[in-house]
Order: sequence, then C-alpha cells, then structure tokens
Amino acid sequence: MGEAALRMSEQVQTMHEREGKYLTFTLGKEEYGLEILKVREIIGMMEITGVPQTPEYVKGVINLRGRVIPVIDLRLKFGLSAADYTERTCIIVAEVKGESGAIQMGIVVDSVSEVLNIMGEDIEPTPTFGTSLNTQYILGMAKVKGRVKILLDIDKVMTSEEMQGLEIMSV
Repeated sequence: MGEAALRMSEQVQTMHEREGKYLTFTLGKEEYGLEILKVREIIGMMEITGVPQTPEYVKGVINLRGRVIPVIDLRLKFGLSAADYTERTCIIVAEVKGESGAIQMGIVVDSVSEVLNIMGEDIEPTPTFGTSLNTQYILGMAKVKGRVKILLDIDKVMTSEEMQGLEIMSV
C-alpha cells in the first residue's frame, strides 16, 4: 500500500473512532460538538465568583452542590467578542483530563442545541490552515443536515499550563 493510501486509511479509521453521540451548542453563528461522554451536566447561568489574577476567559468558580468548579467562557477562550448572557446562555459541566487526573470544568456557551449521533463517514479531518494556527483541539468537522459542526476535543482546548491553573481552583 502506498504512503498516501496508508495515510487515508488511518484517517478513515480515526474518523470511525470519533463517531458517537455529541452534545451540540452554539457560540455566535458557529455550531460545535462535544463528546457526550465528557458532559456531566448542563446548568443555567448562576453566580460566578471571580478569581483575581486569572486570564479574561476564566470567569471564576461556581459552587455546584458543595464542589468548587472553575468556569471558562469559551467565546473568550476562542478569541470571539464577549456577549451579554441571555436566558439561553448556559454552563456545560464537562470532565476534562488534567495533570493530576480528571477535573470538572464549567464551559459557558451561548446555547445548547441537541444531542446528535454522528457517524464516522460524516466526519472530515480538520483542514490545515497553515502552521501558525493551533487546531489540535479540533477532533474533526461533522457534516450534519447540510451544516458543519466543529467537533472539539475538550481535553485539548486548554493547554497543560492553563489546566494546572484550573486544577488549583477546583476543590
């Protein structure tokens, strides 16, 4: 088998490994998907306690049934403009791999859409945008009902240094 055919075979295998159920949500006009197995719960906006000396996208922490959970605003993390929170804004509580194991992290999104079962053949590899753009946090691009949804690898959205900062905040 030629090198190109072998690479294509590996990509097809990888896309089939990524098929499954995804919670879809919006940020601005874009639609994203997060592996449902990473989602612990979805909650409405609640009071977030700010933590000094943190990056702008770290909104602070919430007390969720006695657990302190760090919260990030995904819009700001992705470099989008800030938006006012509405009745549709919510926090997805996801389990994310950190240096010291899994931690729960809140992710502020504009709105949650639906849970979709995405097949491997509907997932395209992440396009290359040149070497200057970091796209390692994108699992792939899903084609669903004529639209494209960006599938996120939530474990890679935050760098290891950023995760260490969040781990300190979670109790």
